[in-house]
Amino acid sequence: MTDQKVTQATGETSETPTNANRRKFLTGAAAAGAGAAASIAAPQISRAQTTTIKMQGAWGSGDIFNEYAEDYARMVNEMGEGRLKIDYLTSGSVVKAFRVQDAVDKGVLDAGHQVAAYWYGKNKAASLFGTAPVYGWDAHMALGWIWQGEGLDLYHELVQDILGLNIVGFFAMPMPAQPLGWFNQEINSAEDMEGLKYRTVGLATDVMQAMGVNVTQLPGGEIVPALERGVIDAFEYNNPTSDRAFGAHDVADHYYLGSYHQAMEFFEILFNKDMYEGLADEQKAILRHAAKAASSDNYWKGLDRYSSDLQWIQDEGGVKVHRTDPSILKAQLDAWDQVLENLRAEDAFFKKVTDSQRAWAERVGYYLHSDQPDYVMAWEHYFGKLPS
Repeated sequence: MTDQKVTQATGETSETPTNANRRKFLTGAAAAGAGAAASIAAPQISRAQTTTIKMQGAWGSGDIFNEYAEDYARMVNEMGEGRLKIDYLTSGSVVKAFRVQDAVDKGVLDAGHQVAAYWYGKNKAASLFGTAPVYGWDAHMALGWIWQGEGLDLYHELVQDILGLNIVGFFAMPMPAQPLGWFNQEINSAEDMEGLKYRTVGLATDVMQAMGVNVTQLPGGEIVPALERGVIDAFEYNNPTSDRAFGAHDVADHYYLGSYHQAMEFFEILFNKDMYEGLADEQKAILRHAAKAASSDNYWKGLDRYSSDLQWIQDEGGVKVHRTDPSILKAQLDAWDQVLENLRAEDAFFKKVTDSQRAWAERVGYYLHSDQPDYVMAWEHYFGKLPS
């Protein structure tokens, strides 16, 4: 009966096989079984190996930006399940904040967590992938251009084809508009800013210089010491939580919210291209999709922490919080026009990127701005007037 079932299963005749045929069958079945077992076992052996990626951020240990980078690493490590791991290091562990991209390009680091504005000295179009022109869009809309529009392809065209860097990158965290910043005097007009020594980065330096401001670019950890030494008169960094951690409330009396100089920004998560391309497809997918997951997670954390720390700065830090005067915002728009006109005329790639951004911002902005109600009206209806 057993021989009958075996021969039916193999599609052979129902006659009882000879001993020779039986041996031939069993030998073939054993070989097939061993091959199948090997095909199953091989991926398991591969999965048991751990790929460790050495990543450094551009952020000090006390900055919420460092937490965001750690959150990204944690997500990758959880999804990697022991097969893929990020070993994350704070700024200065291997290189200084503004040298992260160079270290990743050369393979000194496998990966980095920073903002593209930190290397805009190589090519001013770098700042477009974060500190982009205002165009009436916010960072959520701009990340849509990155992930659903032409943004990511144009970014890789810049870093790989134009600059020849051995880098692959992704973007995360739609940052709220950055405050105009910290001052030791009231700033009620664009004229009040003329001649001030002011810290910012990226294309914002060009914008503020066009307004008559003297700009210095500094990494976050150097800002407050520079203000204390008189190297700068005023500064912006990014958000109330980072500013509180820096001790900005100890060195400046006035905090101005709302500005067009950096109305959006997001993190650049970059990898050495050779290292990245050597990963398994599932590992590449984890790195890519973790950037999207961290994007939302970072933003939600930011809403909680930024709002709490703004209240502390105002209520306990003793700082006068203002809303930036509309005349300054208008002067910033005029400055953006001047900067964009010059750079678009000088650089064909810069024009190509801004053409793509303008088309996206116009179409997406038309929908959103036409559809969204006035949320400020509703907020003030329940909670009172915002700062002026």
